[in-house]
Amino acid sequence: MYDLIFENVEFLIILGGYLFLVGTSGIVVNNIISHISKDGLEGEAEISQRERDTGFVIGKCENVLLLTFVLLNAYTALALIFVAKTVVRKEDMSKNTLYFLSGSMINVTYSIMIAVIIKTLLNLV
Repeated sequence: MYDLIFENVEFLIILGGYLFLVGTSGIVVNNIISHISKDGLEGEAEISQRERDTGFVIGKCENVLLLTFVLLNAYTALALIFVAKTVVRKEDMSKNTLYFLSGSMINVTYSIMIAVIIKTLLNLV
């Protein structure tokens, strides 16, 4: 009986972590980017709605992959995300390097922070 409860707690922590990360990462990234853009990204090329939407979808996929790789202790696989994202968004990054690089780094940092919190909670259970 206790094993079943602990297995469900671990499942709920992991599921809650994914939902929390995917649900909040866009808000965090947008808030930080808007703060940065007031202070230092003026003069950069305007970001189209299409680029924002593409970034949103890519960011969510990145969140899921990053969290999964960290939970599986597959840290070397994290590099694959950077390579794939660079290839996919090469043209966008060449237009507005600071915007895309800062957005990526904020998203990666936030995802890894949430993953570390989830791993810590799992170790406590």
